[in-house]
Amino acid sequence: MTGSGVAETSGARRLPKVSGFAEWPLAGLPKEEGKALRDGVPRSSHAALDLDPSRPDAVAAVEESSQGRLPELTPIRVGRMAATPFAFLRGSAGLMAYDLARTPMTRVRAQICGDAHAANFGLYGDARGGLVIDLNDFDETVEGPWEWDLKRLAASLVLAGRVAGADEDTCRKAALGAAGSYRRTMRLLAKLPVLDAWNAIADEELVSHTDAHDLVGTLQRVSEKARANTSGRFAAKSTEPTENGGRRFVDAPPVLRQVPDEEAAAVAASLEEYLATLSEDRHPLLARHAVQDVAFRIVGTGSVGTRSYVVLLLDHRGEPLVLQVKEARASALVPHLATAGFEAPEAGHEGRRVVLGQKRMQVVSDVLLGWTTVAGLPFQVRQFRNRKGSVDPAALAPDQVDDYGRMTGALLARAHSHSADPRLIAGYCGKNDELDEAIATFAVAYADLTEADHADLVKAVRAGRIAAETGV
Repeated sequence: MTGSGVAETSGARRLPKVSGFAEWPLAGLPKEEGKALRDGVPRSSHAALDLDPSRPDAVAAVEESSQGRLPELTPIRVGRMAATPFAFLRGSAGLMAYDLARTPMTRVRAQICGDAHAANFGLYGDARGGLVIDLNDFDETVEGPWEWDLKRLAASLVLAGRVAGADEDTCRKAALGAAGSYRRTMRLLAKLPVLDAWNAIADEELVSHTDAHDLVGTLQRVSEKARANTSGRFAAKSTEPTENGGRRFVDAPPVLRQVPDEEAAAVAASLEEYLATLSEDRHPLLARHAVQDVAFRIVGTGSVGTRSYVVLLLDHRGEPLVLQVKEARASALVPHLATAGFEAPEAGHEGRRVVLGQKRMQVVSDVLLGWTTVAGLPFQVRQFRNRKGSVDPAALAPDQVDDYGRMTGALLARAHSHSADPRLIAGYCGKNDELDEAIATFAVAYADLTEADHADLVKAVRAGRIAAETGV
C-alpha cells in the first residue's frame, strides 16, 4: 500500500488462455493483410469472365439441377425459369457457381448465401412484431468466396434492370452501386467496435446510409403488405372448418394440395425431431398449439420440385400458426468449391446446414427456425408467412434500381462480416472504386451470358426438348 492508501498495480493480471478466445494484445494486422492480397489478385482482375470450353449448356444444366426433384413439378420450374433472363438466373445457382469457380478470388473465406441475387432480400417479422430487412434465402449457403455472392448480386441487378426497362447505363450503375455500397459498408464495419458492427445496420438508418431515398415509398408499401402477410391471413384463405371445430387445408392445385394420410402423419411426426433443434425456451410456445393438418405447397423458382409442406397448428383460441417444412438439398455450390480451392463441407444434415448458415448471416432470425427429417430426407422448418414482404427488383422504376443495388450491397456486406473479418475484406477492397468498376464490368458480361443461356432454354422448350408449364 502507498501512503495514499491506493494499491499499487504491476500490470495486467495473468490469466490462462481460454479456448475460443483471442489473446491480448490482439495479434495481426488484418487491414494490411487485406491490402497485400491485391498483389496476387488485383482488384481490376474481377472484371474477367473467361468461360471454360467444357461449360455445360443451359438446357443440360437445368436438366442436371432437376435430378432428385419431383418429376411432375419440374415442368413448372422450367416454365418459371423460361419467363425472363432474370428468372433463369434465379434458378441456375449451380451453373453460375461453375463459372465463378473459374474467376479470380482472394481465398478469403466467409459464410456466403450462395444465391444472393436481388430477389433474395426481403422483409420479415422479428419476435417483437417489428420488421427486419435482410437476406432471406439460404438454401445454397456454404462457407466459400465472398466474391461469389457479390458478383451474383451485381449480375442479377443488371438483369432485373433490363427486365424493368431501365437503360444500360442505369443497369450498370446498379451493379456499380451494389459493389461500392458493399465496399463502403465493409469499411464502416471495420472501424466500429465489434459488438456494434455485429448488430449493424439499424433498419431505420439503412435507407439513409445507402442514399436510397427513391426507395422510401416502395419500402413503405412493401412494409404495409408484409405486416398483413401472416399465418392467420393465409389460413383464412387456404383452410376450412372441420366437424370437431378445427380446420384443414383446401386444395388449390397445383400450388397447394392435400397429401395422403400416411405422408401427412410422417411430416407431423417429424416435428418431434424438429423440437430438439430449437432452444428449450421455445418449447412452451409450440406446446400450446395442436397440429391440425398438413398439405403440400409449391414455392419459389429454384426450389420448385423439392418437397415442401405447410403444417397448420391452432392455439386454444383457434388462432393459427403455420410452419413450413421444406426439403433441404445439398448446396448447388458444393461441386464447384474444390475447383475454387475451397474445401467442401463435411457431409451432414442439409437442413442443419441451411439453418446454421442463416443464423450466421442474419442479425435477427426466425425464432422457430430448425430442422428435421421426413422419410429419410432432410428438411428445414420455419414460420410460414411470418410478415414477409419483398421488393420485386424487376418491377422497380428505372430510377430505383441503383438505389436498390446500394441497399442490397450494404446488407450483403453486413451478412459477410459475421464470419469474415471486415478489416481483412475492407483492406482488400480499399478506398477507391477500382473493385466497383471491375464488378460492374463482370456483371454486364455475365448478364449478357445469362440472356444467351435463357434464349437457349426458350428455344429448347419451343422445340420440345424440355417440358415447360407456364403461368403457374
